[in-house]
Amino acid sequence: MPEDVSLATVAARAGVSVSTVSRIVNGEMRRASPATVARVLDAIEAVGYRPNPVGRALKSGQSQLVAMIAANLDNPAMATIASSTEAALREAGYVMVLCDTHDRPDLQDEYLYAMRAQMVRGYVLVAAVASPGLSELSASGAPAVFVTRRNPTGNGPFVGIDDRAAGAAVADHFADLGRRAPAVVFPRLGSSASRDRVSGFLARLRERGCSDDAIIRADGAGRSHLQVGYDAGARIFGGSDTPDAILCVSDQIAYGVNRRALERGLKIPGDCDLVSIDGTPLNQWVAPWLKSIEIPYAVYGAEIVAGLQLIWRGEAFGERLLPYRFG
Repeated sequence: MPEDVSLATVAARAGVSVSTVSRIVNGEMRRASPATVARVLDAIEAVGYRPNPVGRALKSGQSQLVAMIAANLDNPAMATIASSTEAALREAGYVMVLCDTHDRPDLQDEYLYAMRAQMVRGYVLVAAVASPGLSELSASGAPAVFVTRRNPTGNGPFVGIDDRAAGAAVADHFADLGRRAPAVVFPRLGSSASRDRVSGFLARLRERGCSDDAIIRADGAGRSHLQVGYDAGARIFGGSDTPDAILCVSDQIAYGVNRRALERGLKIPGDCDLVSIDGTPLNQWVAPWLKSIEIPYAVYGAEIVAGLQLIWRGEAFGERLLPYRFG
């Protein structure tokens, strides 16, 4: 089958004009007889014609492409968000282009510029980082929804959870269990989500009567949350005061902390309670020992697409905070 099948090819096979084929392809069938429509549709099927989305976008000023730019698809949470968003966009008649920035501002900008050239209709920015290109995108008013992290360069439509409240829920859990030496582990290069989880955790512990001196704080460098947890675990378990409960602001940080605990001969749970905020289904297979704040990443896609559709219609879409549960 030739790759360059054109409207002229269809027209020649159906015995009609190119303009007639063009109208029928674009859904304008009232000016053609049923017999002509049938011939054209049969010819389209026979020659394997597929409409050119770029040409259609140029003509209408709208594209069916939506760009998702995610920080790290190695993270199961982001992979689940990507999968659910692709399915929701496909159901709505759009095609998703997926880009992984590896949490690098320069790569994020490369993808933003490339997607502009592709005339995408909207952007889904998962865990975006501050960058010149993102500032330009925000200033341009392009349809965009920020996911898991709020717009680091200003305001913007957001889909996620109340991260501060999630951190506070873990603090309540530890306080209810009577834990007296709590700790929190977070990335040194933290995002708004990480900072909110930590601040909510610390504020609630203070409200529950825990002194600042009793709370152990440990961060880790680098962009890999596995390494963050592993490095921070060395400091947590290497000191004279070992915590009896630890909040990890992501599942992967918890995996790293647990690895370090095992190397030190500690048992989790048992010697120390460990709670993460993510709760992806992968935990059931690789970390059944891990208690988590479970975020409904599988339903993010529907909320993201609903938000984009509101924006495309010129309606307001501020934020959508989704419920979570303590699993």
